[in-house]
Amino acid sequence: MTWLRVVVVVLGMIEGVWMTFDGTRALIVGDYVTPSSGTHAGQLGPWNYVVKAVGISPRSTAMKLTFVIYGLGWLIISLAFARHAAWAPPAMLLAAIATLWYLPVGTIVGIVQLAALIWLRRTA
Repeated sequence: MTWLRVVVVVLGMIEGVWMTFDGTRALIVGDYVTPSSGTHAGQLGPWNYVVKAVGISPRSTAMKLTFVIYGLGWLIISLAFARHAAWAPPAMLLAAIATLWYLPVGTIVGIVQLAALIWLRRTA
């Protein structure tokens, strides 16, 4: 596996593990991981404004379940991509595009993955 494929897989796994963990934790404990002190104590990241703008409550059960399902999807797609499954590259591309809303980290990860996937496709 080339180093660029490794980067795509590792970023996808990180995204998947985090979203699955944070969503599961929010379902069990009642809230996502947020800063416990400072000026942003208890506040969600900038992604919550995007979610609110489309009419979804960021702390709703539906959003928490979306985090878990989306995180598990990332894990499945990342593992399939690592194993060179035929369906994985387009799925990884869609997942990277779909994660751009998750400001700021998901946006950065998505952009890096998109660039790497385009580069990999051009060199294949």
